[in-house]
Amino acid sequence: MKKLFNIITVLVLISAGGVMAQQASGKENTPAKIVGVAKDMKSGEPVAYATAALYVADSDVNVAGGVADGDGQFFITGMEPGTYDLKLSFLGFETTVIKDIQIVSKTGDVNIGEIEMTDEGLALEEVTVQGQRDLIEERVDRTIYKAENDKTTAGGDGTDVLRRVPMLSVDLDGNVSMRGSSNITVLIDGRPSAIAASSITDALKQIPADEIKSVEVITSPSAKYDAEGTSGVINIVTKKNNLQGVSANIRTGTGLRGSDLGLNASARKGKFGFTLGGFGRAGYNIKGGFDNSQLITDENGTQTTILQSADTKQSQLFGRYNFGVDYEIDQYNFLAGAVNFGIRNRSNFQSDFLEQKFIAGVLDSNVLRETDTKDNSNSIDVSLNYTKTFERKGKEISLLTLYSRNNGENSFVNTLFEEDMSTINSRLKNDNPSKNEEYTVQLDFVEPLGKNGNSILEYGAKNILRKAYSDFAYFRAEGADGAYVEDPDPTLSNEFNYDQNVTAGYVSYTATLFKNYTIKPGVRYEYTTINADFKTESAVDIPSYGTFVPSLNVSRKLSNGNLIKGSYNRRVSRPSLRFLNPNIDASNPRQISQGNPELDPEFTDNYELGYSTFFKSTMISFSGFFRNTTGSIQAVRTIQEDDIIYTTYDNIGHERAVGTNIFTNISISNKLSLNGSMDLYYAMLDNGLTDPRFTASNKGFVISGRLFGNYTLPKDWQVQLFTFARGRQVELQGSSGGFAAYGMGINKQFDEKRGTIGFGADNFLSKEFKVRNEITTPTIVQNSTNVMRNMNFKVNFSYRIGKMSMDQKPRRKKSVTNDDLKEGGNEGGGAEMQQNK
Repeated sequence: MKKLFNIITVLVLISAGGVMAQQASGKENTPAKIVGVAKDMKSGEPVAYATAALYVADSDVNVAGGVADGDGQFFITGMEPGTYDLKLSFLGFETTVIKDIQIVSKTGDVNIGEIEMTDEGLALEEVTVQGQRDLIEERVDRTIYKAENDKTTAGGDGTDVLRRVPMLSVDLDGNVSMRGSSNITVLIDGRPSAIAASSITDALKQIPADEIKSVEVITSPSAKYDAEGTSGVINIVTKKNNLQGVSANIRTGTGLRGSDLGLNASARKGKFGFTLGGFGRAGYNIKGGFDNSQLITDENGTQTTILQSADTKQSQLFGRYNFGVDYEIDQYNFLAGAVNFGIRNRSNFQSDFLEQKFIAGVLDSNVLRETDTKDNSNSIDVSLNYTKTFERKGKEISLLTLYSRNNGENSFVNTLFEEDMSTINSRLKNDNPSKNEEYTVQLDFVEPLGKNGNSILEYGAKNILRKAYSDFAYFRAEGADGAYVEDPDPTLSNEFNYDQNVTAGYVSYTATLFKNYTIKPGVRYEYTTINADFKTESAVDIPSYGTFVPSLNVSRKLSNGNLIKGSYNRRVSRPSLRFLNPNIDASNPRQISQGNPELDPEFTDNYELGYSTFFKSTMISFSGFFRNTTGSIQAVRTIQEDDIIYTTYDNIGHERAVGTNIFTNISISNKLSLNGSMDLYYAMLDNGLTDPRFTASNKGFVISGRLFGNYTLPKDWQVQLFTFARGRQVELQGSSGGFAAYGMGINKQFDEKRGTIGFGADNFLSKEFKVRNEITTPTIVQNSTNVMRNMNFKVNFSYRIGKMSMDQKPRRKKSVTNDDLKEGGNEGGGAEMQQNK
């Protein structure tokens, strides 16, 4: 009943806004209004959500603007009588300019009719568009960041791009969160990746920034999407083309902390299209360190203090390689297939790992260690998709298939020295090979309803079979050259198999009501079965369960082209292998952790209300949200023998968050533009336990923001600056510290814009970052400081060969999207950059 009341409240607020707008439009002496419709010149279809900007004739003075609706129609108000130029723009189209529009009165409409927009591929070599394109585009159900227009990320990866996207926060380790929640789904070109299912952080590092066209942030996914993570979906759209001919692009970059090399080629002849590409990125000279203090109080009140410190050095190697082919069987039938390979190798070496233990203030032990941690994996995604369209516009059937596999190898070697701090006493090694496989089949139907097809019915079914495997063992060796012998403790070695099958069906309906309202209700049902067992033990009994996932999106288009929208959706988040894996991670012997194979999913209800407006040279978007999560997967910490902190996970959490996001984009002139955003929310966390040893709750404000500036210089030079700051993060048992990052880039285009050379600098005023984290429980007080030297200077170069032309209308490609696993942040263990939650 409470959920229903909240939904009704959202609808009432939207309706109230509509009534006010209608009352205003009904007044006499209606202000002058320019009305037009954006159309695709080649297909005749409307260009939904195109941006219209009005300028004083033959000048750079912007006076008003608006955003087209789903039918391409736009309205512009707020201008005085005079002569104006209209600029109409949208991603993938050339900017269209209508000159000398006459406004002769302060009242009445000026209808300029249909405006045909040209695909930018038609004039790729001939036309140079002056001025600066907007970096942000607002749509009814998502915010789109146009990464291809941001040159400061050249030579970087997906992590660098996502740091610039509104509503997202990325910490120094590359862990991504949306509105304070790390439980999100990352898709690549609308489909999941095996490496992303294992680690979002590492998946982003495999994608070169130069290959990202845009990033879509979907905060309220419809029923068509899997009942995925708490916060929503991030879809990374890579650059690809549907042009005729042959084209290739080579790019490379080198810097103090990393180098990269990539090559992409495309070929299209008639009905066949091929793509082949590869990218490799090496990270080196990534130095840092950490300090950690633990104060533990036992049942007798005796306090034990443990101090740890070490120097760290990381190295990384990431690669992503792909081959794709598509074939247009005929006008209504289309096939597409792709194979993607990924490689991710990462190592971290901790030297001078000094540990001191004090009991009641007296030094009890002094130990020196070294820890060498390796986290290597490779992945493959194979997809084959069939799409059938019909003579009736919008009708479509698609059959999508996907096979994904990720093989991982996690290991560490802990070396213990004698009291002389130089002779090796013993070594402890942990090997943990693992494998994740997914088999997915999805069938989707899209059926336009009504005479004009203004209403759309979408329905379909999907099945995902997941298989996870983990083989873990511990080995010990005496001295520097002693042979490793398997640890006699049977609890430290085992094999774990986890099979999960999710069968789902959904229906979603979109309709336009009273001309200016759009409503999109939907419902999804998922049924999950799980089988889990160990080699040396009986099977784990995990019951099957079914889940209803409703969703509702409502929007109201105002007379001036502004938009107000509200939404409700329910989400389910199943634990990924990171939370399930029973392998004991003891890379830091004082802080060991272990997954829980019996975890249940967590459920979240999301409510959102948003408003976007465009006036003169400024676009502003507001959104407010409330999120309520039950059964949240949270860490449970206990003290084991010898004052070791043992961490596992359980469904004990209750999370609530209420907050807002504000974004603005300002085009000061055709040479200078600024955009920035701020995220603010109040977090309330509680683990619901009554045992005073384990009970925990926390609450507080979290704020983050970003600012981006772009200036176009003469002779194809461009300068861009970026800065990002994130405040202290509230966690269930403490907090993680805030930090700030910044960068700049200078780029020069040459040879008719075929080539680009540039210079970039990141964090050039700071030698290192320090992030301070805190954990507080009734028995544990832990404070840690992580240090990363992140100053970087880089040189980038890219060049395109070949020439392609638009010979046919590109066909819509569809692919599988699996997005229902709760993801964590850093997959690694040990003392390096730990942020326990």
